[in-house]
Amino acid sequence: MHFISEQRLDDSVLERKFTLGKIPGILWTPASASGGAPVPLILLGHPPLGLHKMYPRLLARARHAAADGFATATIELPGSGDRPRWPAAEQARADLRRAMEAGEPVSDEIIDALILPLVEKAVPEWQAALDDLLKLPEIGGPVGYSGGVISIGVRLARVDPRIVAAGLFAGSFVPRTMYEEARHVTIPLHVLLQWDDEGNDRQAALNLFDAFGSKEKSLHANMGRHTGVPQYAGDSAAQFFTRHLK
Repeated sequence: MHFISEQRLDDSVLERKFTLGKIPGILWTPASASGGAPVPLILLGHPPLGLHKMYPRLLARARHAAADGFATATIELPGSGDRPRWPAAEQARADLRRAMEAGEPVSDEIIDALILPLVEKAVPEWQAALDDLLKLPEIGGPVGYSGGVISIGVRLARVDPRIVAAGLFAGSFVPRTMYEEARHVTIPLHVLLQWDDEGNDRQAALNLFDAFGSKEKSLHANMGRHTGVPQYAGDSAAQFFTRHLK
């Protein structure tokens, strides 16, 4: 991991951009974080739209977390932003668009082609980033994961014991194989569902929630479309991480 830029924001949050090999990423730490007072870390998941496009929303989430005493970090997903194009993923997205524009059901084949290779590529990269982030003296753990793509969060929660709590956004398609993985997820979960999400299969999200093996899991469903998440939903997620990471 190499830091390539640093700036102190107006609320004293320190924003540092880094590269992990050739993967771009961003780390935000609150002013309270230091080698003598390390803080917990939340990994910020996001859709594969590119860090540049997602930056305003990621920054808002990072500021909110910093106010609660957490560091946050994110990395660019494979095939997104300035990373090399990924023809198979672009073809899967094109197939998805065609099906949705035609009003046709999105087939399991399209969902698998869109999500499963992304999970296989992205999860090891998240773990590599976490390896280096936890070496920083101002980052002490424990670690949470927040956001989407939900299948990436499910896989991370299943395979990486350093992640002790996850706030998942049920806003992306779910391959059928992820239901079996979900049964092996046992950490506390806070799952957000937009009831009228135009890009999500509501019943699939409910089935995934039911499959999770966690003794503590809560589903927070709000009326509205994909981008209509109410402000208080973020406050509820913040309280969840405060309970489990502090």
